[in-house]
Amino acid sequence: MAPPTLLILLLLTSSSFANSAFTSDHYSDALTKSILFFEGQRSGKLPATQRLKWRADSALHDGSSANVDLVGGYYDAGDNMKFGLPMAFTTTMLAWSIIEFGGFMQSELGNAKAALRWGSDYLLKAATATPGTLYVQVGEANSDHQCWERPEDMDTSRGVYKVSAQNPGSDVAAETAAALAAASIVFQDSEPSYSQKLLQTAMNVFKFADHYRGSYSDSLHNAVCPFYCSYSGFNDELLWGAAWIHRASQDTSYMTYIQSNGHLMGSEDDDFSFSWDDKRAGTKVLLSKSFLENKIEEFQSYKQHSDNYICSLIPGSQNSQAQYTRGGLFYKQEGSNLQYVTTSSFLLLTYAKYLDSNGGRASCGASTITSEMLIVQAKKQIDYILGDNPMKMSYMVGFGDRYPTHIHHRGSSVPSVRDHPDRISCDAGHQYFNSGSSNPNILVGAIVGGPDRNDNYADDRSNYIQSEPATYINAPFVGAAAFFSAH
Repeated sequence: MAPPTLLILLLLTSSSFANSAFTSDHYSDALTKSILFFEGQRSGKLPATQRLKWRADSALHDGSSANVDLVGGYYDAGDNMKFGLPMAFTTTMLAWSIIEFGGFMQSELGNAKAALRWGSDYLLKAATATPGTLYVQVGEANSDHQCWERPEDMDTSRGVYKVSAQNPGSDVAAETAAALAAASIVFQDSEPSYSQKLLQTAMNVFKFADHYRGSYSDSLHNAVCPFYCSYSGFNDELLWGAAWIHRASQDTSYMTYIQSNGHLMGSEDDDFSFSWDDKRAGTKVLLSKSFLENKIEEFQSYKQHSDNYICSLIPGSQNSQAQYTRGGLFYKQEGSNLQYVTTSSFLLLTYAKYLDSNGGRASCGASTITSEMLIVQAKKQIDYILGDNPMKMSYMVGFGDRYPTHIHHRGSSVPSVRDHPDRISCDAGHQYFNSGSSNPNILVGAIVGGPDRNDNYADDRSNYIQSEPATYINAPFVGAAAFFSAH
């Protein structure tokens, strides 16, 4: 009988899609496009360097109802909302992509940093506009979702929502702290004063999140739910935020915080998903670096739990928990499933990198998993997204010969202001939502929600669980595409 490690390797490489036709040039193209997507999601005054020319300035008075400047940032998905929790997670993951894999981005590094800064600049505004307050949302989701209008014409309410000592939001605040701290690492050498401002603000926001504990879902209710409820609570974000500030600052007080509070904040929980809501798996991988590379014994347990997470993703391993479609796609849930594919692929590659600094092996019961196996598994998922799948289509808009053309996205589906200068109202826009025609504006690089559990995809604008892109799907993909462009 073959040893366990060999059996797992056979499972990883036996798929009919294992031998990808993609070259480093294909991955470089995917990297370029995955970053370009963020320009289509920009809110505010667009810069002269804007490359997606069908977009124009929008939401130039955001924050005015609260007498603050909240212009900028990103629309989260196919609507015209600025939700703080997913925007902060997107920013964290863009930063982490650059931190781990920016060395492979070559000419795209500047564009990646520009995408990151568009997010970090906005989060700085949201965190510093009013003392003791973090602004966490602009827009009324229900009224926004009833309209089908491009952001340039937006006339729905731009209500402003915040968390404070009286109405806490430890989850969104700690994620914002994580984003600012991670971004500070990226800009540490090129823009040291900006980097220091990011880090100091991260520390301030984290202190606020930790001192005034509570979930923003409880404070803001139906303004954020059911859209981006904090289902996992706020403890995972507090540990995640502390981990990022520790990495950025090397301040030992954050190590002490992690050691003292980790067991109360999920450090001993083996959770098998990583998303804008649940940070536990990502935190374990992040903190495992301190043990694997720096031999900090206090963080050894994070290596053990990272092994458990990684083992849950590997078919044939003793602790395998992940579900895969017949075509080989990691399948977590029906809605926007590719977000879990991109986050898990990113963690596989990042953990493989960390493992390589310390022998290159993870333990899955009686089996040994090598860093090469993690890379193989991540590659299968990325290749599936790019077109190596039963539908023979790419789930990235503009990549390959066949990709979604009816995505659930207002700006992409309504004629641009360049082609149709006259205003298109909230109700008038529904003719474009209901149209059978392809979207007139190609949102290059957008990764959609993806196929169902049977590997089927309906290119249908109304089927938002499959056809809607989101910033937090793309952000971890940026790092994965960078890695494979060089390997």
